[in-house]
Amino acid sequence: MTVSISGTDGVTFNDSSVQNTAAKVGMVNRIINGAMVIDQRNAGASITANDDTYAIDRFKTAASQSSKLTAQQNAGSVTPPAGFSKYLGYTSSSAYSIGTSDYFVCQQSIEGFNIADLAWGTASASPITLSFWVRSSLTGTFGGSLRNADASRSYPFTYTISAANTWEYETITIAGDTSGTWGSSNGIGVALGFGLGVGSTLSGTAGAWAGANYRSATGATSVVGTNGATFYITGVQLEKGSTATSFDYRPYGTELALCQRYFAKMDNDGSGGDATLGLGMQQSTTGAAINIKYPVKMRAEPTASISSLQVSNLRDFSSNATLASISPTYDTATISVTHSASGAINLPIYLQITNNTSGFLALSAEL
Repeated sequence: MTVSISGTDGVTFNDSSVQNTAAKVGMVNRIINGAMVIDQRNAGASITANDDTYAIDRFKTAASQSSKLTAQQNAGSVTPPAGFSKYLGYTSSSAYSIGTSDYFVCQQSIEGFNIADLAWGTASASPITLSFWVRSSLTGTFGGSLRNADASRSYPFTYTISAANTWEYETITIAGDTSGTWGSSNGIGVALGFGLGVGSTLSGTAGAWAGANYRSATGATSVVGTNGATFYITGVQLEKGSTATSFDYRPYGTELALCQRYFAKMDNDGSGGDATLGLGMQQSTTGAAINIKYPVKMRAEPTASISSLQVSNLRDFSSNATLASISPTYDTATISVTHSASGAINLPIYLQITNNTSGFLALSAEL
């Protein structure tokens, strides 16, 4: 059997199959949750895909208009491609005529730390290969793009869906950009977007880097242009090199922890039982401060939202709590609450979700 070996691409056999070499071991896939298995926010429920909404972890919708799409993990309940159990699905809510500056995009922003080795913006820029499984009720040429953090550099790309309602595997190899500024720390390194309908002002010629803000390729199919049209995607992989390798499956716990760097939801998993989020101290008869430890250290200091919580000293009272303040850091938060019960000062007190299926503490450090 004839093989070719590359430290960048791996081992390529004569049937075009590829296996990773030691040089590829590590975080091959720069996309997080590419198999669409983590959905902390919605637990598989359908949402209206408005601007900056997340249907699943790490994949958000960028939209210039509201209420034109719905999105859901495993929307439509079709069978995923072999080797996958989940996918992200979009459904058009109407037949919307795209304006010149409109955009509807499924997007993941990749942290700069995770693409710094590509050396984009220099003469040593490495190529990347994007691969994914896609299915749509529409056929034709579809588009997307890569963009830098300030959208001053972009690469529109196209791919073809040949058969309606059929999973198809796509691969796109893209030369590294030798120009522009590309983040290499905890901000946006590169934003990958799949166009669901993009106007002419934000569409550019496919297959070339441009000094412009292009979200898709000229002439690409508009999913929002057809009422009830569907767009399903899974197995999204972006890797260094010029050849697509097999999907980089990571353990579920690893994938969840990677997602929690950007968003973490602490609750009782909908069980209705008690869940203790943190331990603190009664500071006044009706006030307490509780320390919360996050599951992982987050990308940046998060914003926090809190709902339906109680405090208890596990001795003589429990009470609904009202948030007074929250002071988050990268890995912990101090939450001050008030409550109606009268508790002894300096006694330990717990912040809990008690017999409540909707209570939570959500922390977001999304890009």
